[in-house]
Amino acid sequence: MKKFNLFLFLFSLCCVYQASAQTAATPDFFAGKWEIAINGTPNGDVKFLTDLVRKDGKLTGELMNANDTTAAKRPITKIEESADRIAIYFETAEVGELSIDLAKVDDDNLKGMVYNFEATGKRVK
Repeated sequence: MKKFNLFLFLFSLCCVYQASAQTAATPDFFAGKWEIAINGTPNGDVKFLTDLVRKDGKLTGELMNANDTTAAKRPITKIEESADRIAIYFETAEVGELSIDLAKVDDDNLKGMVYNFEATGKRVK
């Protein structure tokens, strides 16, 4: 009986250890500086720079035109994210609210769409 109790105790201890190892925090993949390129728009190719920062549990930031740093920054109105996807919403004068929908390609690259245009994201190091 003592051996069974010892086995049961060790088994329980291993289960608790395994469960705590799986709940470890994962790094915040989307937070940080990104260069987002939108190709083939009527105004030509567009590049934005952004620094996504997590505040109160949510990502936030601004989009800055990479080709014209004196242009006004576009505030990001909201961000929807999952483990491997992100949607960045912002306002435009031409069509109203747009979203940049991007999916994780690897640790430093994203790929997706804005309206009907191809978009890519590259982590700025």
